[in-house]
Amino acid sequence: MQKRKIPLRQCGGCGEMKPKQELVRIVRSPEGIISLDTTGKKNGRGSYICKSSDCFKLAIKKKCFYRAFGMNIPDDVINQIEKEINGEA
Repeated sequence: MQKRKIPLRQCGGCGEMKPKQELVRIVRSPEGIISLDTTGKKNGRGSYICKSSDCFKLAIKKKCFYRAFGMNIPDDVINQIEKEINGEA
């Protein structure tokens, strides 16, 4: 029996390679709307981070999302995504 390959993704904050299920996906839709993708299946360009606000803040500081999406994320969207990651939304 063949063993299934586990998809790995790199966290935009800490830079660690982790299984896709352990990370959260931030996605920019074709319309240019940036949001948290909890299903991992939304249409658009994605970037992965660990499920911690520390990695999210580090990814913003490193301009990870700017490189991935080619645009800055508005502050209100950053605050909303951070609340969702912390489980407050």
